[in-house]
Amino acid sequence: MKFFRYKEDIVPTALIVALFVLDLVVFFVVENISILIVWLVLTALPKIFICSWNHHHQHLPTFHQKLLNRALEIVYAFHTGITTNAWVLHHVLGHHLNYLDQTRDESGWKRKDGAVMSEAEYTWTIAVTGYLRAFRVGLRHPKIQRGFIGMGALVLVLLSGFVYLNPLNALTVFMIPMLVGYVVTCWHTYYHHAGLDTDDHFKASHNIMHSWYNLFTGNLGYHTAHHIKPGLHWSRLPEFHATIADKIPPELYVEPFVPLKWLPCKNSSQAAS
Repeated sequence: MKFFRYKEDIVPTALIVALFVLDLVVFFVVENISILIVWLVLTALPKIFICSWNHHHQHLPTFHQKLLNRALEIVYAFHTGITTNAWVLHHVLGHHLNYLDQTRDESGWKRKDGAVMSEAEYTWTIAVTGYLRAFRVGLRHPKIQRGFIGMGALVLVLLSGFVYLNPLNALTVFMIPMLVGYVVTCWHTYYHHAGLDTDDHFKASHNIMHSWYNLFTGNLGYHTAHHIKPGLHWSRLPEFHATIADKIPPELYVEPFVPLKWLPCKNSSQAAS
């Protein structure tokens, strides 16, 4: 039986699940607060990158089997704070359909008066309203909404169980990373689109050609390509980008955020051929 839709998902999925297993080991075994803090710090950046892989999964499920996808979504939820179908509703069926119209975009970066929000204002606004916006989109998609509510409730029950068993370990191993991952997910869309007021898909996204960024995020830097073909698997984005690179204005090729921008890269800010 074939499990993975694309073989390119095998390694990242294995690493993501392995990190969750290690989280469980730390939760059940470690009693030293210093070790818990060290674990929290060491895994913070990897879990932030996992947010991108959760994004890819909710665009195009990793497995052929629904049960395996649901199980993986529990892992993603505890790494990133984004539960089953939350990203499907808010991002895939919301932002992707409306990102050229700031009066409708679920990840809108404009205020009502037309001014561009600051990063902090945008991040706070989307973080506070994100799940509510997902729920509202779900009213138009009841089948997806049921998965969103049901799996969200399951994650909440599991998290409550962890808190009951060991509040401190639950806080450091799961709750803080979930909150950080959720907030970073909200912020990341600002980085990709803020200030690009246009009705042209080729001018509506910043692109990041930095090889380390695209390695760790699954080619999320090929963002124009992703928006033009949102259902295209992440491994196919560079190839598609090469066919449209000349249509993207040079100023829309930008550097990644710190610390990735400090890593050496040949083509960090220019279009990839």
